[in-house]
Amino acid sequence: MARHDKKDRNRDRDRQESDLTEKLVGINRVAKVVKGGRRFGFAAIVIVGDKRGRVGHGSGKAREVPEAIRKAAEQAKRSMIRVPLREGRTLHHDISGRFGAGRVVLRAAPAGTGIIAGGPMRAIFEILGVQDIVAKSIGTSNPHNIIKATFGALCNIHPPRFVAARRGKKVAEIFHRDRQQSSAVYSASTK
Repeated sequence: MARHDKKDRNRDRDRQESDLTEKLVGINRVAKVVKGGRRFGFAAIVIVGDKRGRVGHGSGKAREVPEAIRKAAEQAKRSMIRVPLREGRTLHHDISGRFGAGRVVLRAAPAGTGIIAGGPMRAIFEILGVQDIVAKSIGTSNPHNIIKATFGALCNIHPPRFVAARRGKKVAEIFHRDRQQSSAVYSASTK
């Protein structure tokens, strides 16, 4: 009986991997100086996701480009995270992330906005399955830091149900309170 369970698990894993999409974000030629001169290698950054809320990133180095991409893709598959999406198209709330000198600001957007982001962040959102978002990278333009800052922000996104359960309230109470506070702030600022 255990053998059949193992086959089923392997079949499920293969099906999940076939649903994944890979996107190459960047590739760099790196050199190692040795006695006879320089040895060249390649470093690749890859984003992997299923376009339904799961995404991961990885980097790999090798002497040949295809091998570096393969290593990066394997690492990305191992580091996948699930991101809750509102209506399957945008984030639940605005958030910012930071890694090293890289800072990113991610803002939820209304339907029809599209992906307004540049460079590595655009690749992440396309592979993640986000359709409407406004994102800005502040600070460094290093793709490694931008990707890690974006993933740091995405890890801290919580759906309203999760927040309500943690506070011991209903979802409607949380949204109602937020509206009351914002209207109170608005009325105080207009006086």
